[in-house]
Amino acid sequence: MLKVNNLSLMRGEQQIIQGLSFQLEQQRLFIQGEVGAGKSSLLLALMGFIPIQQGEIYLFGKRCQNEQDFAPFRGRIGLTFQQPDDQLFGPTVLDDVAFGPINQGFSKVQAYKIALEQLERLDITHLKDRPVNQLSGGQKNFTALAGVLAMQPEILLLDEPTNGLDQKNKQKLTALLRQLKLPMLIASHDLGFSAELADEVLSL
Repeated sequence: MLKVNNLSLMRGEQQIIQGLSFQLEQQRLFIQGEVGAGKSSLLLALMGFIPIQQGEIYLFGKRCQNEQDFAPFRGRIGLTFQQPDDQLFGPTVLDDVAFGPINQGFSKVQAYKIALEQLERLDITHLKDRPVNQLSGGQKNFTALAGVLAMQPEILLLDEPTNGLDQKNKQKLTALLRQLKLPMLIASHDLGFSAELADEVLSL
């Protein structure tokens, strides 16, 4: 479903990833590495949000090199950012989660129904009318994930999903991700979280 061959990335003048190859099919693949190792940059590159220096990215069998190539797959691949504030912009939690389905062509009624289903799935329905700027860090994480899941992705890319979560909510997230039958590429420095969920680990 997702394949990378000999990928190299630069951040400014600094080489952060060189000659990386891997394949994601149905497994939960964790990416580990020190701060600055390029975990977040890799996820952004896989969505076509930042350029690659060299190498190849294949999404669902198609080689992707430019915006026209990547754009059709962004609904099929769901990305949560390391900082959820970067992707939350709806006036309320429910509005934010419904935004993706509306953009996919669902009617407003359908989109809000889908959004409510995802809030129930993540056990955050009680937040539906709360402004997103009044959420805690952990609540923002779950809202961002609900927004991604509302678009019914076929692959999940998660950047440090346990950031801001206490132990109870980390366990809740772990249980949820274990239930989801989706391929996942997860960037995380949390070794305990990785140990509970990872089918494979890729070190940068």
